[in-house]
Amino acid sequence: MIYSSTFIFAKKQFDDEFHRLDASIATAARNLSVYLGEEAWENPATGLVSNVYYWSSLDALQALMSHPAHLLAKASQEKWLAGYRVVIAQVMRAYGGGEIGAGIAEFDAP
Repeated sequence: MIYSSTFIFAKKQFDDEFHRLDASIATAARNLSVYLGEEAWENPATGLVSNVYYWSSLDALQALMSHPAHLLAKASQEKWLAGYRVVIAQVMRAYGGGEIGAGIAEFDAP
């Protein structure tokens, strides 16, 4: 099975601490063997940002959520975010065609 975790948020001002934690969390995610890829989107009309991570294991997603950098970022999120929402989903199907460019996670789901 494939899972996605989508982190949607409204930005405040980011500082060096935010960037360090963000990089640490991204590195931890990418180092998990079941990490399949990620995508990031920003809606210019609303200013909302969406980061989507793909996983082949729900246990790995739980491991990332327990990572010290993730816990610190979550506890400090009010400094950098005006609000957020997390959506965890099971990917039922992934398909497409053509060349849509770099930045799209490539995997096949049944």
